[in-house]
Amino acid sequence: MTRRKRARAGVIGVAAVALAATAFTGPAQPAQATASRPAGHETTQRAIDAALAAGVTGVAVEVRDADGVWKSASGVGNRLTGAPRGKNDRFRVGGLTGTFVATVLLQMEAENKLDLDDTVDRHLPGLVKGNGNDGSRITVRQLLNHTSGLYDYLADQGYYETYVLGDGFLQHRYDTLTPEQRVKVALGHPPQFTPGARLWFSHTNDVLAALIVQKAGGRPYEDEVRERIIEPLGLRSTSNPGTGTGLPRPSSRSYSRLFLSQPDRIDDVTELNGSQIWGDGDIISTTGDVNRFHRALIQGRLLPPEQMAELTTTVPNPDFPGAAYGLNLEKLTLSCGTPLWFRDGGTTGSLTMTASTEDGGHLLTFNYNNDWGAETLLPVLNAEFCDTPVVSGTGSHE
Repeated sequence: MTRRKRARAGVIGVAAVALAATAFTGPAQPAQATASRPAGHETTQRAIDAALAAGVTGVAVEVRDADGVWKSASGVGNRLTGAPRGKNDRFRVGGLTGTFVATVLLQMEAENKLDLDDTVDRHLPGLVKGNGNDGSRITVRQLLNHTSGLYDYLADQGYYETYVLGDGFLQHRYDTLTPEQRVKVALGHPPQFTPGARLWFSHTNDVLAALIVQKAGGRPYEDEVRERIIEPLGLRSTSNPGTGTGLPRPSSRSYSRLFLSQPDRIDDVTELNGSQIWGDGDIISTTGDVNRFHRALIQGRLLPPEQMAELTTTVPNPDFPGAAYGLNLEKLTLSCGTPLWFRDGGTTGSLTMTASTEDGGHLLTFNYNNDWGAETLLPVLNAEFCDTPVVSGTGSHE
């Protein structure tokens, strides 16, 4: 989870950067209050205000708890027109896509269509090989808990400069890529370590997991996600874009600082060919739909008990003590002692965080329509889930 070492923290390794920056210190200091707001989520709005004051463009947030649903939108949705961020905006969820994929694979295991201890080669024979990479030594489980050791294709300097940074992104944002092309980039590097040795986040794992969904299901991974998760849960604002480049409405524009030599330059990066993040970042959703999915998952409504136990069996994250990784689901304990199941997602122009208490009774999902400001994510979590002082601000219940 160290993608930020190469460029922008927001695009990859969101939680890792946030953990390092905040060290579970609690909510940010209050920003200037703008209006009164309902009791119950004042400190959450205060932390969002602080993120905006620190430079985040706009924030959409939804909380679900015993008191109902609280939604808020703050900041700017369109820097050109000044239009505000919308509460029901659709956005790319980034790495949360991997949690959808993991859920489908666990359902398939329950149906005896595969086993998490199957090797990658069993489902994708001959794909993972070369430079010391060996798909016969890597299991599906190791893809999902990111202990495979496979190189992250986004860490490849050539790929990163071509598709993520500066003029490369602007010139290639509409290119269609196959998942195999991205896997091939990763396999141009030797593995980071022997499979199972430790945790190291790699987007290559998620791409391979989505390919295994397709192979085991005999149809596109998008169809499996739609019929197994999106439709049963009524996630009407959740979709896969295919090779589409835009965001369905309602939505805000997405922004990035593409040029490392021009840190104050901000580009509109809303248009992006969905194939470039297929399987590891392409799903488009809303805060409400993500909360509904996360609650159903945590409360065991999508998986049998055996698979729930597998989903929530964690490996330690040696880079960030206190955090642990399940099967594309993460666990951490906040400074106040509250344990959470969470998942962060970063992709070009978007940062998303979803988190819930262990019983799924209290959930928070929020999105930034830019890919910087990762250090402000955990203060928002602390503000919502820890017992902190009350201040005034904006927001609405529904």
